Amino acid sequence: MSTRPQTPVKAILFDKDGTLIDFQQTWSPAFARLLDTMAAGNALVKTELARITAFNLETGLFEPHSPFVAGANDAVIGEWAQVMGIADTTALLREIEAHLKAFGLESLAPFPALEATIRTLHDAGYILGIATNDTESSARAQMRALGIEQCFAQIYGYDSGFGAKPAPGMVMAFQEQNGMHPQEVAMVGDSLHDMHAGRQAGAVAVAVATGTIGADILAPHADHVLTGLDDLLDWLDAMMPVH
Repeated sequence: MSTRPQTPVKAILFDKDGTLIDFQQTWSPAFARLLDTMAAGNALVKTELARITAFNLETGLFEPHSPFVAGANDAVIGEWAQVMGIADTTALLREIEAHLKAFGLESLAPFPALEATIRTLHDAGYILGIATNDTESSARAQMRALGIEQCFAQIYGYDSGFGAKPAPGMVMAFQEQNGMHPQEVAMVGDSLHDMHAGRQAGAVAVAVATGTIGADILAPHADHVLTGLDDLLDWLDAMMPVH
């Protein structure tokens, strides 16, 4: 039986991409397939879609400033629709998200410490959640594929009804749904969107330097900076009262 953690932090809300799973290893091959699928052999269209999304076709990787790195899936849908000559942006977004969900599962690359860290935290009584700018469906499918979906009390996507990061809606919903004071919740993520969302909600903003931007950029916006999930347990252990 899990017991309430004896630390000031009682609940942890994780970003997903770049925090729990390797962003570039998971999404770069998935996005390359998406571009081929949506361009349907039209090289000019493919090049333009890649440019809009700051995806480097030569390296096969996202640029650090890509809106896809931290933003929600609908960030560039209007521009994509214009390039493709499609009027119904809602239908286009749904098609893109269906492809990304399937392709992302095929190239899913969790960080090595993921399962052990999540299970240890869950067994210790921490309430866990995910707040991602991916879809809720995709996030659930990925966690299910990794065998840890049941460890999370809530999994929110940008489409779950609480808004997208950097707005604090998902963090506030997590606090409220679990009866937590803001300072009892840690928002753990690899982007400025995560840090801004956490701080606006009054949560402890914990940055991990496993995404596309460095610790030096994250540090001014974070309460704590860790190298990755490997350090999270040590950080929590350091809060334990000495008897």
